[in-house]
Amino acid sequence: MYSQMNGPQKRLSKDAVKVWIISETIASVIGFIILGILLYLDYRFSWKEWIGWILKGLLLISLLGAVWSWIKSILLYKSWRYDVNEEFLQLKSGVLNEKYLLVPMTKIQSVATNQGPVLRKYGLCSVSIETIASSHTIPALPKVAAIELRNQIAHYAKIKEVES
Repeated sequence: MYSQMNGPQKRLSKDAVKVWIISETIASVIGFIILGILLYLDYRFSWKEWIGWILKGLLLISLLGAVWSWIKSILLYKSWRYDVNEEFLQLKSGVLNEKYLLVPMTKIQSVATNQGPVLRKYGLCSVSIETIASSHTIPALPKVAAIELRNQIAHYAKIKEVES
């Protein structure tokens, strides 16, 4: 039986906030460009008045969403924790709704590291863990730590490693 009361203690890289803000900003800019084009087309071709109001409402909602995504990135970093031992992978995250997971090592089928362009810029990787019923991700770990964690989980879960 598992008896650690403190929960997971290991933190993500401090650069996680930068990565999340950059990613959210890229998505927001793309959305604003699309909305800008639609607003221009509305102005240029004099679409029905209600279409313009809907587009302006979407622009306001998008602005509020962009600000919230930046604030959420900071709060998410402060709440994200993980830990691993021979029995369990522990994950804790959540800003408004805290989520605490204990994944038994016997249920883990595969583990992998992933690195997109923004993560690569900061030397970070995410670790993806797959079970029969679900998948979990530990985002934004330093590359060396992510590889060590991947190998440690694979060892504990007795997964045969296939180098690619």
